[in-house]
Amino acid sequence: MAQVPQTFFDALAVRTWCGLALGALGRAREEIDAINVYPVADGDTGTNLYLTLESAATAVEAVFAGYGTGAQEPSLGDAVHAMAHGALIGAQGNSGTILAQLLRGMAQVLAEAEARDGSRIDGAGLRLALRQAADSAREAVAHPVEGTVLTVASAAADAAEGAEGDCGTVAWAAYEGARAALAATPGQLAVLERAGVVDAGGRGLVAVLGALVEACTGETVREAPKAPEAVPVPVVVSDAPARAEAVSEADLCAEGAEDGGPAYEVIYLLEAGDEAVARLRERLDTLGDSLVVVGGDGLWNVHVHVDDAGAAVEAGVEAGRPYRIRITHFGLGDVHTGGERPPRERAQRAVVAVVPGEGLAGLYTEAGATAVLARPGEPPASGELVQAVRRAHAREVVLLPNDAELRHTAAAAAEQARTEGIRVALIPTRSAVQGIAALAVHAPERRFDEDVVQMTSAAGATRYAEVVVAERQSWTTAGICQAGDVLGLIDGDVAVIGPDVTATAETVLDRMLQAGGELVTIVVGDEAPESVADRLEARVRESYLAVDTVVYQGGRQGALLLIGVE
Repeated sequence: MAQVPQTFFDALAVRTWCGLALGALGRAREEIDAINVYPVADGDTGTNLYLTLESAATAVEAVFAGYGTGAQEPSLGDAVHAMAHGALIGAQGNSGTILAQLLRGMAQVLAEAEARDGSRIDGAGLRLALRQAADSAREAVAHPVEGTVLTVASAAADAAEGAEGDCGTVAWAAYEGARAALAATPGQLAVLERAGVVDAGGRGLVAVLGALVEACTGETVREAPKAPEAVPVPVVVSDAPARAEAVSEADLCAEGAEDGGPAYEVIYLLEAGDEAVARLRERLDTLGDSLVVVGGDGLWNVHVHVDDAGAAVEAGVEAGRPYRIRITHFGLGDVHTGGERPPRERAQRAVVAVVPGEGLAGLYTEAGATAVLARPGEPPASGELVQAVRRAHAREVVLLPNDAELRHTAAAAAEQARTEGIRVALIPTRSAVQGIAALAVHAPERRFDEDVVQMTSAAGATRYAEVVVAERQSWTTAGICQAGDVLGLIDGDVAVIGPDVTATAETVLDRMLQAGGELVTIVVGDEAPESVADRLEARVRESYLAVDTVVYQGGRQGALLLIGVE
């Protein structure tokens, strides 16, 4: 279906662009993965770009959903900030981290232009945004290399600066400039020329810019070369095949071993100030390579390749508060180590669970599950869940979303995993305490279907509640609440409104136990009063005979308390 041309760049154009770019990367993902030979030939650049853009698009959709079906729409600033934030928290790999910074650079200029000139940005504003995107991405990389996505981004910005006209004209110029630069990348990086491919990250950026053209003009771009002498995409150099297989896996391993590059990729989000991050950059630069640090305003995404993964994480701890830490060994055929270890045997069964805080993440991990940490306001995208299922490395996987709003996301992830030959069962848990109950009866030695039935039954028999603080005045099923009121939600509905956390929690617990119960699970968040768990345990002990209580520390989980009764 043809897109409506956008003469000006506004919030709707951002939404359209994100959707089109996600579709373009989805179609090109396997091709981009196949030509991924730099900086590491791990065949995941297309997937990383897709997951990063998916997170950005999801954040933009959430902003529009917040305005409902009314006539009012989010501002351009709202949309681009959501896009940039979504990309930042969802950035995967070297290429995804750079894409996140490209989007952040654009967002900074577009938001400032809106504040100055209004919500509709013309071609001149888009030119400035593309320039800032390229420059900020280059600044985020510790040691920029030509022949990469940075080169393609700079060429796009250069071409856009020479274009006069509306947003469509500027977008076309940027796209054509990027395509020409992409075709030239094999002449700038020897590893690309030997493999007979163009830069994979640059290829992904061309797809994203092609989507920008379509969002601005309604025209679908073509991948044909601009001139006879230009090399098609993906490029073939001499007689080499047009995919990464032009260089054998053994050759790549030997090359990596000779180069003596690092063995681990370390990525984490980091809450820290600018000065601490500046020191972190210096520290990580001495530990490894492929260093990219993007973000700002107290939140950063850190990416580096190192031999000592622990030291890279410790450096983050010294700088601030790292979380969503991902450490990947480049594994069999590792281009850095030339390792010859046999592939790890798949486990028969695994559990993958979304958890709302670091404390529960540790609990689930100790119980043998693969935990996906969901920070408040930062739900995981389906791609992140798919990656967790892959990381579990099992033939059968039980997926616990632990949030009613994540059910569709989890279903999409399960469907994708099934196409890869993994047997996945989705148990629609709506709270982490239901997930704890399900995990408690998990028995890998049982038949898969029997195990899923038992886990589903345990989760369904667990009533759940949470105690939170109201952020604004609103109507609830228990009446009108004011900002700052303490709300007790039982099975997803507001049941109690009170002024005090402990008193509200006691009322919630009493109402839940009126229907009976044998075990109370309490998960305490960092912002809950220190004495609240002791008070609740004492109330159960004094008022409800033969009911046991277990308390866990949840960390920064959004809710002050999670309560389960089974």
